[in-house]
Amino acid sequence: MNPSLTTIRPEKKPRGIWWRMFVLLCSVLTGLVLLAGTLWAFGALWFDFPQAGRLPVAACVFGLVILMVVILVRPFWRTASGVALGIAGVMAWWFSLQPRQYRDWKPEVALLPYATTEGEVVTLHNVRNADYQSEDDFTLRYDLRRLDLRNLRGLDIFITYWGSPYMAHPILSYDFGNDGHVCFSIETRPERGETYSALGGLYRQFELAYVVADERDVIRLRTNFRKGEEVYLYRLEAPFIKESFLEYIRTINNLHETPRWYNAITDNCTSAIRHQRAASERPPWDWRMLVNGFADELLYERGTIDRSMPFPALKQRSHINERAHAANDAADFSARIREGLPGMSPIPKEGRSPNRPAHEE
Repeated sequence: MNPSLTTIRPEKKPRGIWWRMFVLLCSVLTGLVLLAGTLWAFGALWFDFPQAGRLPVAACVFGLVILMVVILVRPFWRTASGVALGIAGVMAWWFSLQPRQYRDWKPEVALLPYATTEGEVVTLHNVRNADYQSEDDFTLRYDLRRLDLRNLRGLDIFITYWGSPYMAHPILSYDFGNDGHVCFSIETRPERGETYSALGGLYRQFELAYVVADERDVIRLRTNFRKGEEVYLYRLEAPFIKESFLEYIRTINNLHETPRWYNAITDNCTSAIRHQRAASERPPWDWRMLVNGFADELLYERGTIDRSMPFPALKQRSHINERAHAANDAADFSARIREGLPGMSPIPKEGRSPNRPAHEE
């Protein structure tokens, strides 16, 4: 063959350093995403695998398979594809899990509230009003409450700390004057023998529950019977009180018919409160809605609670544990814990009125 007719192919130029850095960066980011996905999938199997006795086995087998793929499979794109496929399989199974309405629930969350409405009168069924001897020793009692929306005159928020200053549990309380206060506490709905787990709350371990209760139940439980819980009470300057109350009514009726999963990030005791308002009325997202131990500080900054004094002084005065211990199970418990608090108007002693509790045994 004539050498002059031979096609001479140009040599490939080595790729530049910027390209190699780009490829390396993409590989690192892909690895981090896959690592996060693997950890999530491991937790999903650990907490939510349907056979309780095999939770650790399923999670560990998955982890071992992923490790073998990382060690044995080459090149990198095949390794990444194999790991991603495993994560996708766990994710598809996990999203197929459905919440249930009927389980062997703990007694205090076994009976769900619901409401009926006739004009301006809302009838709340299954309002919890337990008689406590201790945190674990109580007699369950449920009330029927008929509330006239025309008597709705205020909204308060209780913020409860149980250990860490970074995390808290908010409870909203609607003030119906002489007809009393009604509390809404957004909680998990555990089965008998289940205990709350912060990591488990990220998965589909617990159904969501809206506890509707008298303050002498849901607040006194935290101030007088649970150890180490500190409770603070603030009056909210909320322009949409009636709308938010009715949104709660819609939510408890929906949950009474269709269960929903609790999630410690997307559907927890704080984020769910934000969702009780129409999208156009919701306050902007703030990191303190997630790290909700600072929720009262956020409310103060936005002018939603009393600002007649510096926030540290307001928080100190809003601590109600001693007041709640002194009031204990008095009929005017709600009035006593509010007396003299910043931003609180005088509240009449809560006597028996035609709309106050009629027991549903």
